[in-house]
Amino acid sequence: MKERKGKYKRKTLETEVEVKINLDGKGISNLQTEIYFLNHMLTLFARHGIFDLEIKAKGDLEVDYHHTIEDIGICLGEAIKKALQDKKGIKRYGFTILPMDESLVQVALDLSGRGQLIYGVQFKQERVGSFEVGLVEEFFKALSYHAGMTLHINLLYGKNSHHIIEAIFKAFSRALDEATREDNRLDNIPSTKGIID
Repeated sequence: MKERKGKYKRKTLETEVEVKINLDGKGISNLQTEIYFLNHMLTLFARHGIFDLEIKAKGDLEVDYHHTIEDIGICLGEAIKKALQDKKGIKRYGFTILPMDESLVQVALDLSGRGQLIYGVQFKQERVGSFEVGLVEEFFKALSYHAGMTLHINLLYGKNSHHIIEAIFKAFSRALDEATREDNRLDNIPSTKGIID
C-alpha cells in the first residue's frame, strides 16, 4: 500500500504552523498549539479517526485565538489533501451520527475537490473556558476549503457546549476515516469524470 502522509507549513506575521498527518496511523498525536482546548479536540480527532497527527503552532494569542485556529485548519486541510494524492481507490464519502452524552451530532463529507462547509450548529454558551465556541466553525471552514471537501456538520440536539464540540470532532474524524479508506474493489478514481478536482 502506498504511504499516505501529508505535511504542510504556513508562516505569516500572525502565526507559524506546521502539520503532519498519516491517514494510516495508530491514533497517536503530538500537539503543541498553546490552545489547550483545541489540543484536547485534536487528540480526539486523531484517536477516533486512527490518524497519526503532529501539530506545532505559535500565534498571536495575546490578540485572540482566531488567527492560530484558522491557520491550523488551513494547514490540516492542506496536509490531508497532500496525503490523499490523486484519491485513487478511496471510498470518497463518509457519514457519522455520534452521541456525546445529551448531544447528538451528524457529520457527512465528500472528498469532492470542492471545498465548502455547511454548518448547522448553535450553542447556548459563548465559551468553553477561554475558548470561543464560534471558532469551531472558523476551523472547519478553513479545513474544508483547503482539503477540498464538502463538509456538512449538523447538531441534531444538545445543551452542553463542551459535549457538542467533542461530538463534532469525533464525528468528523470517523467520517473522514470512512471517506479516506481504500476499497480493494476499486483501482480508479471515484468519479465518472476521471478526476476529483
